[in-house]
Amino acid sequence: MSNLFRSLPSMDALLTALAHPELTGPETSAAPDLTALPRPLLRDLTNAFLDQCREAIRTGEITDAAALSTDALLPALTAHVLRAARPHFRRVLNATGVVIHTNLGRSLLAEEATAAVAEACANYSNLEFDLATGERGSRYSHVEELLCKVTGAEAGLVVNNNAAAVLLVLDTLCKGGEVVVSRGQLVEIGGSFRIPEVMEKSGAVLREVGATNRTHLRDYENAITERTVALLKVHTSNYRITGFHKEVPLAELVALGRARNLPVIEDLGSGSFLDFTPWGLSGEPTVREVVADGADVVSFSGDKVLGGPQAGLIVGRREIIARIKRNPLNRALRIDKMTLAALEATLRLYLDPELARRKVPTLRMMTAPADELARRARKLATRLRAALGDAAVIGLAPGMSRVGGGSFPERDLPTTLVSVAPAGCSATTLKERLLDVAPPALPLVGRLEDDTFRLDPRTLDDPEFPLVAAALAQALGLPNSPDAARPAAAPGKRAPRAHRTR
Repeated sequence: MSNLFRSLPSMDALLTALAHPELTGPETSAAPDLTALPRPLLRDLTNAFLDQCREAIRTGEITDAAALSTDALLPALTAHVLRAARPHFRRVLNATGVVIHTNLGRSLLAEEATAAVAEACANYSNLEFDLATGERGSRYSHVEELLCKVTGAEAGLVVNNNAAAVLLVLDTLCKGGEVVVSRGQLVEIGGSFRIPEVMEKSGAVLREVGATNRTHLRDYENAITERTVALLKVHTSNYRITGFHKEVPLAELVALGRARNLPVIEDLGSGSFLDFTPWGLSGEPTVREVVADGADVVSFSGDKVLGGPQAGLIVGRREIIARIKRNPLNRALRIDKMTLAALEATLRLYLDPELARRKVPTLRMMTAPADELARRARKLATRLRAALGDAAVIGLAPGMSRVGGGSFPERDLPTTLVSVAPAGCSATTLKERLLDVAPPALPLVGRLEDDTFRLDPRTLDDPEFPLVAAALAQALGLPNSPDAARPAAAPGKRAPRAHRTR
């Protein structure tokens, strides 16, 4: 055993081999260049690999000194480093059919928006500099005019998400006073974050009116006292009440607010600039419609149906928006230059709604025709059959997609699913393996239905089809697949679960 320990290469020898794999022979010359990694990290990972080798010697798993040469260890070392050094926050493939998938990053940005972000990150900019005067400027000036054009509002402001927008509006207009809101609109959004809690944090006092399923105008009228400072309407975008149900239309609430000199605030949640009725998605008011109905302040998200970056957009009457801008809390909730760049580029596309529908990925996926999805599903299935061979049975099945992100609840979108029935394991096992594939393959998230793993082409672009095949090939243990190669396991370690077959 002592001879085996002495056969282990030195740390420097392994680091040199990682930096110059061609020195160890042609059979390993395809190893990737890892010199971009910080050297302290590379040393730590190599040392951990050597510890695994020592443990394999102690347990009797390694008994041949030849298995401990630099040439022999380099493939496993490379795989170990690649896996351990990969970023924790990384790209995944979304085959779930949920367009605005909160857990997978919500909306994807248009190419114009990603280009604007790259430009903002790599260079100095006029973030708060007025090029006309050479003096200090306002960061909000880059998007406020665009916001007003696409919504019809007098003024606008942007903060870092819609919860922040609601908090800022209530803190500015309602602190210390009562806000009247329907009991049926006290919604909870992701992470157990509730409207009453936001109101409490802002210093506003909640005054619930009506019943869970029915609220009348008289309920608001009877609740108004000298302590009332605003009327709040919360759009229930993430659920539906059906059956014996009634809520007060915004126009009626606005008329009451005007009569009692009270501002009407609408939290629209997942705001939209387009009417999606032609694509089977009805029942959601657009921001422009809400502004036209007279709401004094409207807030909504930027990274949901709008299809832009995470942001909370506030539009409304000029004098009210001016008050909100002066609130010191606005400084803590303001957006950064990357969000501004992405938002401006996205809003510009909305100046032509049809252009936005084609260019903004969220809109494009939401409005994809069923026949196009069927064609793309057949194309994906053909590629998978060629890549996976007998390792899985590939089929097609009708299915439904979802908008997601708390938008258009209970509104399904017809699609065609690609089903994968693995030959060597269960569909559940395949799903687990696909979350743990090793670079260069990407984690693939899909769904389980009828004992198969299913892929929805609605949330996959055609250029991603080879990546889907690569992930599946690796998860099914196909090292000779043209799409992916299986990295070696480190000595003393079983192959990662993503690469084991039953």
